[in-house]
Amino acid sequence: MFFIGGVGQGSKALNFSGTIQCRFCGSQSRCQIVMTYYYFSFFFIPLFKWNKRFLVQMLCCDAVYELAPEAGRAIARGEMVEIREQDLKRIQDGRYRYSSVQTPEAQSELPEVRRCPICKSEVPGEYKYCPNCGQRLR
Repeated sequence: MFFIGGVGQGSKALNFSGTIQCRFCGSQSRCQIVMTYYYFSFFFIPLFKWNKRFLVQMLCCDAVYELAPEAGRAIARGEMVEIREQDLKRIQDGRYRYSSVQTPEAQSELPEVRRCPICKSEVPGEYKYCPNCGQRLR
């Protein structure tokens, strides 16, 4: 007699329709919340999950935050939750800082962002070619 079982990693997108103030770029933006976890399966049926983490990806600049577990569990249950600044811990910086309300000193610290003349996508200033379409940038 043999048993088929194993451990795997999974993720699930949660339904959240609010907006959050992004601490990285400063804009008020929508976000996507994802629950990641490990699970044990027996005969390909997941039996239990552990090590649940709730990640928030901002749609404005792609910064990623870890959400406090109690707020994440409430969102997973379908409750309407207001995410506070203290509920978020930044784990990955975003690509660009879009904030229009910046001091001149803060503006000089921001990376230069250019637009591709062909596909109009935003490209970091140090790139010589557009990563989207391959066009050489001036």
